Amino acid sequence: MHIKVTLKPITLLLFFISLMSFGQEGHTAAPSNQEPAVDKKTEIKEYIQHHLLDSYDFGLYSWETNEGEHKYFGFPLPVILWDNGLKVFLSSKFHHGESVAEVGGNYYRVHHSKIYKVDGPDGEIIEDEHHHAINEKPLDFSITKNVTMIFMVFAILFFMFSRMAKSYKGNKGMPKGMGRLLEPIVLYVRDEIAVPNIGEKHYKRYMSYLLTVFFFVWIVNLFGLTPIGMNLTNNIAVTFCLAIITYLITTFSGNKNYWKHIFWMPGVPVPMKIILAPIELLGTFIKPFALMIRLYANITAGHIVLMSIIGMMFVFNNWLGSSLSFLLAFVLGILELLVAALQAYIFTVLSALYFGMAVEEHHHDEAH
Repeated sequence: MHIKVTLKPITLLLFFISLMSFGQEGHTAAPSNQEPAVDKKTEIKEYIQHHLLDSYDFGLYSWETNEGEHKYFGFPLPVILWDNGLKVFLSSKFHHGESVAEVGGNYYRVHHSKIYKVDGPDGEIIEDEHHHAINEKPLDFSITKNVTMIFMVFAILFFMFSRMAKSYKGNKGMPKGMGRLLEPIVLYVRDEIAVPNIGEKHYKRYMSYLLTVFFFVWIVNLFGLTPIGMNLTNNIAVTFCLAIITYLITTFSGNKNYWKHIFWMPGVPVPMKIILAPIELLGTFIKPFALMIRLYANITAGHIVLMSIIGMMFVFNNWLGSSLSFLLAFVLGILELLVAALQAYIFTVLSALYFGMAVEEHHHDEAH
């Protein structure tokens, strides 16, 4: 009942906005004037897709002049390719993906945030019937915007924890400054996540990883909400790496009881053991896969919804629709701040849970 009461006013408001927008078009626009609205929607959709992609330059914002010229504010990043030898140059040669870069007699073009080799200075990307590029693609080790973000977060974490350690060392074990700020969070991760899920005996082995992954995911999620637009955790390669680290730690931490319960469960009839063994083994791969998809899907969906609502201000193009869209986007932005911390918490809790399952000690004789 509470959900119905909450959603009903929002539904009425959106319906009223649609009527106001439709009424305004009916008074001012002929059928031919409906084309700009379609173009605006397409432009917003393309901008959202571009916002979610990685890039080879660090672009803060861009605008279009009255003459139709695109202006960009940012700086280029190093492009590192292996194509019959090492090729290193700045991404400014691509002119934000609008031109071909010539390096050592080879020509390269950016297409959907990937670098492909083309025939010459006027070479184009060739696509198959499924619109997939078939051009040769060199090995890419470039420092993209997402990689730059990883370096930035590493520097932030190193600064935070080094200052925290110094605050304890120079104040006789009492925190001050950065230590006083971070101590409640560190204690929360220890007392509410690590100890309950792993146990008093083994939790210290995993605290460094749990603290690192918690602060890493939290900080990059917060950066993703800034106008800089570095959405690291909506890159599935990043969430895959985080999940695979959790999987490797779990696998190599597993004791004999952990593997025994996977391949030969005690107290289960032999035919059931044979059936359940491959299912349990498959479950060890499904767990990190769920970690990867959960973080990726939640962050990506949040950005798409938030930017779609912001784009509604330009689609409605009237004081009521734009104002309500802005208000809804503002509220959702506040909610995304909570989601940024919540996703870091969930990833850390599940990682701790998997570690606890790997090191859990079973006493079957006492249980029987």
